[in-house]
Amino acid sequence: MGGVLRVEPLWVELFTGLRVERFDRLVRAVRHRGGEGPRTGRPWCLPLEERVLLVAVYYRTNLTMRQLAPLFGISTATVCRVVQRLGPLLALEPAPRPQPGVERLWIVDGTLIPVRDRTVGASSRNYRFSANVQVVIDADTRLVVATARPAPGNKADAHVWRASDLPAQCAGTTTLADGAYLNTGLVVPHRKRAGRPLLRVQEEDNAEHRRVRARVEHTFARMKNYKILRDCRQKGDALHHAVQAVAHMHNLAIGT
Repeated sequence: MGGVLRVEPLWVELFTGLRVERFDRLVRAVRHRGGEGPRTGRPWCLPLEERVLLVAVYYRTNLTMRQLAPLFGISTATVCRVVQRLGPLLALEPAPRPQPGVERLWIVDGTLIPVRDRTVGASSRNYRFSANVQVVIDADTRLVVATARPAPGNKADAHVWRASDLPAQCAGTTTLADGAYLNTGLVVPHRKRAGRPLLRVQEEDNAEHRRVRARVEHTFARMKNYKILRDCRQKGDALHHAVQAVAHMHNLAIGT
């Protein structure tokens, strides 16, 4: 049985949000990381380009394996194997360190992602079982610099930040955050205290801080166009792989 979706401009742009040339860069990255798989054993029934498209469509639409199978003309079990094999290979490229003498401004914030796996998530303030995912972006380019492994959604942003490897990655870089990151060494807004109103210059600093920090919220909105980040059904490291892959595709979509 033949599938419906092929690596054609219409399907690639509609289902992945990437132009064809950007999608080709994604395929090259997966191939470089060993996406073709071992040369021994039974070959894949789809070429690498269509397997990458399948994973991108899965992350974009959050369709079930059973729904994806007829779209690509393969079995449900094969869809599952493709997602499990290639999902980690779509991961975000490690961010290069800023050049010496070049000042960069990064922004960090956390977002809650609903999950079904009770070992990954926890009941959180959005009244669902969610995971807290910390994301760092570049304030100028709005590209995702790094993401942390998911933590239970009932953990505070500052706690998740300290427990992740993001502080080491952001060392030596000016990084903005909101008031939830007090006493973490990040640049946070001036805090109002009882009987001590903020000075005018502090109010202006806070307004500028909010204006710049809003860029990370815009990034979350774009990333959550990939519906896997609105309800992740898979278990284990699947959410981490999905966040990394979505961040990679987000960077390809808005990059130059």
